[in-house]
Amino acid sequence: MSVSPNVEIRNLAIIAHVDHGKTTLVDALLKQGQVFRDHQQVGELIMDSNPLERERGITILAKNTSVTYKDVKINIIDTPGHADFSGEVERVMNMADGCLLVVDAIDGPMPQTHYVLRKALEQGVIPIVVINKIDRPETALSSVIDDIHDMFLRLAISDDQLDFPILYSSAKDGYAVHDPEREGIDMQPLFETILDRVPIPSGDKEGSFQMLAAALDFDNHLGQIVIGRISRGTIRSKSGVVLLRPSGESKVFTLDRIYVFKGLERLEVAVASAGEIVAL
Repeated sequence: MSVSPNVEIRNLAIIAHVDHGKTTLVDALLKQGQVFRDHQQVGELIMDSNPLERERGITILAKNTSVTYKDVKINIIDTPGHADFSGEVERVMNMADGCLLVVDAIDGPMPQTHYVLRKALEQGVIPIVVINKIDRPETALSSVIDDIHDMFLRLAISDDQLDFPILYSSAKDGYAVHDPEREGIDMQPLFETILDRVPIPSGDKEGSFQMLAAALDFDNHLGQIVIGRISRGTIRSKSGVVLLRPSGESKVFTLDRIYVFKGLERLEVAVASAGEIVAL
């Protein structure tokens, strides 16, 4: 199957301290982002498909998915919030141009919040703050907002990074708003903010193919799979590619298949271009 390499894309990471509702927020975006058929029954914590993740109730491995909003494909990278798996966050951040920083409306920024935000700002990723769980009665929004601003003042590398939007959400109830005093309806305000704030991926589609591997996977039928974002060029299935290792060693492979992420599935395509997140 082929797909247009000219489709408009946004690449977005979801980062947070553990239990601040990050994966539930991704679930809400998936449910409202043209992923599921009408009347299709879906459960909670859709992205945490690993048995250990479901048992522990936390995200361990970074995962890729996508939603479509106003004909724009939004690639979403759901990252671990637990400090034990911080390496996953750092490794995949280079695939994103923007991030949703999810902060609990009661707890405020926690140690892992500082860590993941620092990694995002070091990579130049554009932040959008989402204060989650505003449906709970014991929220302390004013102090949480003050703590968020203090955190950015400590971690920002440039003045531009101090200009960030804040949205207020109940991921459990499936809504986000710009004003916490207003009644929430759906995730449209968050989708609109993503399109407005997260830049279109850069990269020369006509140059020679280049991609930095961000994650590895394995399929019993297909073998080893490498996941990453194409930083330059256009790649087609059955093309020859050169794997360059940190040691300087190189090895030539024939690229068997190309997959992009569509909803919760991998969609095989014939061609993919700079800016797209792929599995090869």
